Amino acid sequence: MVRTRVGYAGGTKKDPTYRSLGDHTETLQIDYDPSVISFEGLLDIFWKSHDPTSRPWSRQYRSIILYHNEEQKRLAMESRDRQAVLQKKPITTEILPFSAFYLAEDYHQKYRLQQEEEIMREFESMYPICKGVTDSTAAARVNGFLGGYGSPDDLKKEIGLLGLSEQGKKRLIQILSSGRPAFRACPLK
Repeated sequence: MVRTRVGYAGGTKKDPTYRSLGDHTETLQIDYDPSVISFEGLLDIFWKSHDPTSRPWSRQYRSIILYHNEEQKRLAMESRDRQAVLQKKPITTEILPFSAFYLAEDYHQKYRLQQEEEIMREFESMYPICKGVTDSTAAARVNGFLGGYGSPDDLKKEIGLLGLSEQGKKRLIQILSSGRPAFRACPLK
């Protein structure tokens, strides 16, 4: 991943906010390097990360894939159809054309990272403006590791690239070694 950001998309209201969402859905925007992971690879992670057969209790939390071109639309629809066969139930995920993405408020960004004050302080010193943390590849990776994504081997390879102090590296390793959270089956790359 190059960057992840949370926000709102899939609706028509201009400039939605968490308190005034209109017809948008809470979404995750992913900027990625296709030489590292394909769109199909992202779709695989998407399907494994939630139950695409459950009905959302509101439009805010529906399952959607927003495509940017006809190839992405085709791949998304094919992957949805494969899921329907695997799940043996109707898939409720909607596949829609991308129109706009509205960045969520700062307090929604990098949620897991914000729960670890010591490490978050390090990112805040690197990026004194909140947008810097939101747009940071390193912050996205640390947030993913804290959320249980990636493997211990990934962490070993990447820890020197995250910009953390020696104390910050030790703290991240300590958190992840404590078994909280367990690494999940679908890695970030």
